[in-house]
Amino acid sequence: SQQLILAHNVFLLKHPDVSDIEKVRLSDEVLNSVQSNDMTSYYETLVTDKVLELDQSLLESMRAKNEEEIKKLDEKIADAEENLGESEVREAHLAKSLYYIRIGEKGKALEQLKVTESKTVAVGQKMDLVFYTFQIGLFYMDFDLISKSIDKAKNLFEGGGDWERKNRLKVYEGLYCMSTRNFKKAANLFLDSISTFTTYELFPYDTFIFYTVLTSIISLDRVSLKQKVADAPEILTVIGKIPHLSEFLNSLYDCQYKSFFLAFAGLTEQIKLDRYLHPHFRFYMREVRTVVYSQFLESYKSVTIEAMAKAFGVTVEFIDMELSRFIAAGKLHCKIDKVAGVLETNRPDAKNALYQATIKQGDFLLNRIQKLSRVIDL
Repeated sequence: SQQLILAHNVFLLKHPDVSDIEKVRLSDEVLNSVQSNDMTSYYETLVTDKVLELDQSLLESMRAKNEEEIKKLDEKIADAEENLGESEVREAHLAKSLYYIRIGEKGKALEQLKVTESKTVAVGQKMDLVFYTFQIGLFYMDFDLISKSIDKAKNLFEGGGDWERKNRLKVYEGLYCMSTRNFKKAANLFLDSISTFTTYELFPYDTFIFYTVLTSIISLDRVSLKQKVADAPEILTVIGKIPHLSEFLNSLYDCQYKSFFLAFAGLTEQIKLDRYLHPHFRFYMREVRTVVYSQFLESYKSVTIEAMAKAFGVTVEFIDMELSRFIAAGKLHCKIDKVAGVLETNRPDAKNALYQATIKQGDFLLNRIQKLSRVIDL
């Protein structure tokens, strides 16, 4: 939607990695967008944040237009309440909600949507109001509002609801999960929506595939990655349009580690300049490297550091430093024999891992019970 494009442009204007020339262009786009939708209070926020310059006459003319339009909308509501039926009253209230959304009045838009909801009976129409709330949440990156909207939508669907809206909800929830670093759940929701995608108000299909591949690579095992992503016809038709993405996915699966790192380097800019992924940039980079190092080491009982450096097209020092950090963080199961220049893998087998997990959960449970027993007299 126009609003999310505006939010993304504002994000880029504040981003240190965007060039000054690009910022001049973005600044014009943002101003045009704010002006054409008369976004008075949002304009004031951007001026306070030093994103735009203050133009007092523009501010006043936008404010006058807002007042005039709201007066008209209120007259329509009054007319509908006096002379028309319930559905017309609802429509008049909805029109006012949408106007508040358009001009970027978050608080008033949410209040007005509540009023509209109190006059709405059909589940589908109630659901549409939740989608509007979602869009407000995404515009302001208000994750609390988005999380509440997801819960509300799920409750509504318990009373019915159509497939089209249920499928749209999956993409919204997937975007929320990705933006709050729950990549595994995001990948599953996105993969479920590949063939039913209709949420163009959030992003184009290419961007959706970009998110699906990125989240899947760090969430799925090798077999699932091949079946659900690398061989998925919907992904195959689009993946070539996104620079570096096809090489990123296929070189990982084909164990072409040099190509993988080249493609990965090519994608970093896109991840860094993405409004939803940017806060998790470093985390994502670490997760991807964990996946790829684990995959490489899985094939060996022991391997020289030199062989691994060669496979990845990097220096021995780099691999040594990288692996030391990952091993210390408990991300990789291997040890470095510095003298022999060898890596020895010590992967715990599944049974052992299960045993360790059971002990850990048992301790956790006992601690919880002890805390509870202090509160309750057993």
